[in-house]
Amino acid sequence: MSRRSLSVFALVALVLTALVSLSIASAQEATPEPAYVDPCLADTGEAEVIVTPEPGSAGVSFTIILPNPRGDRSFIDSAAAGAERAIAELGVTGTIVETAGAQEHDAAVRRAVQDNPDIVVTIAVDAPIIEEIADEFPNQKFGAQETFFFAGVPDLDNLALYNIMTHENSYLAGIAAGMLTRTKKVGAVGGMDTPGINLFIVGFEEGVKSVCEDCELVRSYVGDFSDPVTAKEQALTLFADGADILYQVAGRSGEGVLQAAAETGNFAIGVDSNQDDLYPGTIIVSAMKRVDNAVFNFVKSVVDGTYTAGETTVGLREGFAGLSWDVGVCSRTFDQAGPEDMVAKLPAVRQAIDEAREKILSGEIVVTNAYEQALQ
Repeated sequence: MSRRSLSVFALVALVLTALVSLSIASAQEATPEPAYVDPCLADTGEAEVIVTPEPGSAGVSFTIILPNPRGDRSFIDSAAAGAERAIAELGVTGTIVETAGAQEHDAAVRRAVQDNPDIVVTIAVDAPIIEEIADEFPNQKFGAQETFFFAGVPDLDNLALYNIMTHENSYLAGIAAGMLTRTKKVGAVGGMDTPGINLFIVGFEEGVKSVCEDCELVRSYVGDFSDPVTAKEQALTLFADGADILYQVAGRSGEGVLQAAAETGNFAIGVDSNQDDLYPGTIIVSAMKRVDNAVFNFVKSVVDGTYTAGETTVGLREGFAGLSWDVGVCSRTFDQAGPEDMVAKLPAVRQAIDEAREKILSGEIVVTNAYEQALQ
């Protein structure tokens, strides 16, 4: 065979190789990655569970002390919902006490003890009050939620604590903010500059930065959990300075942040309860802190005889913290009422959140715990 024939064969081989490579590449391009499937839209086939009260629970009673009146549509309402659930599902007798603030907490707890319930549940009552009264009445069981003993949990056989860690679900909310911001400037408004509030905010900020390294972060503190007017003023200032998404972690004060977002055409992230429906199309998602689960579990532990003194720390893994988008809540209000450009991004945002959640649970992602740092 001549050299010319060999050259022709070589050229043909090169052309065929190129065509095959092009075909493979085209086939790969033509096969898109599987689309994100919203688990909330999947039919699980699970039947409705009918709840029957625990046998013998009719004689059990509890009193819950709320730190302020109901109506914040957030932390306090979540606690009250847990109490109402305990009454309905466990068949117990419950008394819900609404106080007007910290100045009434000591007297309210002491009055509750005089009624001799099986357990007194307190919400956000200061540690010195709880420790003093629990020590004074050793035969009265107490369950304290949102009470932080920075000097160490007292060794009392009648005091059980739930601390719900909210840094990890706040991180997930931060991913949503970082992927959806239009201005690349997002922030948080806290009720007070405390470790418990910064637990939310620091986790949120880390989530934002994980998907938007060049995003600018801003924050402010109201100085009170019952001052929506000041919170609104602070939020309006942050929005005017270019922020377009604010995470409110401020109890009743947070309603001012949500109002400011709605009035200015900006966006917010709710907290504690599912707040998505308060301002449809304004609140993207809510980072839920399941205080209701803590209250319910305090009462249930008395009913089933599993009450244990000491501190129980729970969070994302145990189902005490999550998002309003998660299975079990499945809020899709923003999908229906949000602007088209942001709604179009939601499948990608939720996929990124699902992937981050798995990495958090496996330990691949470690979110800063501002509360534990404050103890060190």
